[in-house]
Amino acid sequence: MSQPALRLAERARAIEPFHVMEIAKAAQALQAGLPPDADPMLYLNIGEPDFTAAPLVAEAAQRCIRDGQTQYTAANGLPALRERISQWYADRFGLQIDPGRIVVTAGASAALQLVCLALIQAGDEILMPDPSYPCNRHFVSVAGGTPRLVPSSAEQRFQLSAQQVAAHWSDATRGVMLASPSNPTGTSIAPQELRAIHEVVKARGGVTIVDEIYLGLSYDHAYSHSALEIDDNIISINSFSKYFCMTGWRLGWLVLPPALARQVELLAQHLFICASTVSQHAALACFEPDSIALYEQRRAEFRARRDWFVPQLQALGLDVPVLPDGAFYAWADCSAWFKRLGVDNSWDATFALMQRAHIVATPGRDFGSADTSRFLRFSTASALPLLQQAIARLQQLS
Repeated sequence: MSQPALRLAERARAIEPFHVMEIAKAAQALQAGLPPDADPMLYLNIGEPDFTAAPLVAEAAQRCIRDGQTQYTAANGLPALRERISQWYADRFGLQIDPGRIVVTAGASAALQLVCLALIQAGDEILMPDPSYPCNRHFVSVAGGTPRLVPSSAEQRFQLSAQQVAAHWSDATRGVMLASPSNPTGTSIAPQELRAIHEVVKARGGVTIVDEIYLGLSYDHAYSHSALEIDDNIISINSFSKYFCMTGWRLGWLVLPPALARQVELLAQHLFICASTVSQHAALACFEPDSIALYEQRRAEFRARRDWFVPQLQALGLDVPVLPDGAFYAWADCSAWFKRLGVDNSWDATFALMQRAHIVATPGRDFGSADTSRFLRFSTASALPLLQQAIARLQQLS
């Protein structure tokens, strides 16, 4: 007797593939079929530092396990960790953030989910730039809202402007979700423009949510400012994954308006219990002077990779319209290469590069629909010798 078809919830049916992950699977399958003497695949697709946790962090994790410090923590995180995060804002940005406003989460993804569930309900719309990180729009839709992607251009650094926010605001709009620096472009919002955006949102009773997970990897002092400098009512998402090089540890945090912290804590109690206890204890060591010094050395290395790689792409006709001021991405217009590769969009260009040069990039399709079919995102999170190999292979195709 055949089983009845499993009925999926509408929210599950509406989820699109996370193409960066799907491309990685396709590349791994291609790699498995290559002859032993073939050039290995060069993965410039996933935004993951090639550095791992700092030595003091790894040692702290080992001590935590050895000493049996593995029970649940409070849902909003270890008090000591929230205090260390608060001190980091004071040391780096001169900000006084009450630890009571900080909620430690199971990565930035959990932070975004908690915020969306706390603030968005059916019928609400959230404005965000096109292009932007694909998971963000799904956090909104899973919470019952509708993401509204607003096309952004190179002239505005691929970010929303206050004028656009005002023009696209409707009765259904609940707020904006921004990222500074951004994935996929590595560009930040100028502080004065972010302030203007927030003024538009605040005047309409909305919420300003800013993803700042790459803020520690900012290379230009003009953009090295947290949105929290503007107003206590801005919601900031951050993470230990990028600057602190702890991707698989799944640890992040939120800074919330005082009135929202308790409600998000209650949601976290039910949805996550708490973030990983071992990761939390280990993360305390992130803020030791030796660890911070190491992260700053790594930040300089990420900048050096950008400074070498982006001009090389430009020389090959893979135009990067805006120099990324943070993160580790190059958002490159590959349309000049379509004829050479025998394609007419960046999706097909991705597979052509994979097959002909064994280079894995991410197609623009992942990040929106406004002109993204011309773009590829290259990750510069890998070591310089690997980036040099990639450029050499691209040169052979040019």
